[in-house]
Amino acid sequence: MFYIISLLTGLIFGIGMALSGMIDPAVVIAFLDVAGEWNPALMFVMGGALLVFIPGYQLLIKKRQQPFIAAKWSLNSLKALDRPLIIGAALFGLGWGILGVCPGPAVTSMLAGNSDVWLFMVAMIAGLFISQKLKQKIN
Repeated sequence: MFYIISLLTGLIFGIGMALSGMIDPAVVIAFLDVAGEWNPALMFVMGGALLVFIPGYQLLIKKRQQPFIAAKWSLNSLKALDRPLIIGAALFGLGWGILGVCPGPAVTSMLAGNSDVWLFMVAMIAGLFISQKLKQKIN
């Protein structure tokens, strides 16, 4: 059941990103360009998502002792803002701002036939691999 629900929610999420224009790097870059020719269109995407999420969370999730399809909640136990988190977030933001592509929309764009995103996906997977190797060396 977990895999079926994951597939359905992933499909809904991907269709929503494609319909909203989030798979178009030009739209994302225009949204991030607050000092230039800013396009606030993606604020409406976020607002629409929050209009659905907030009541759903309050009514269906917040009061539950455990998730619908799992034995326990999958929450991160780390609460501190440590150096790896800050550096990783900065690198993620830098890459997102330069290219206008985020991992979720990149997968959707790739599946929609955008071959330009393949290099990004290869670089992202390489970055994940390299960061894991660096973490192993540090620890």
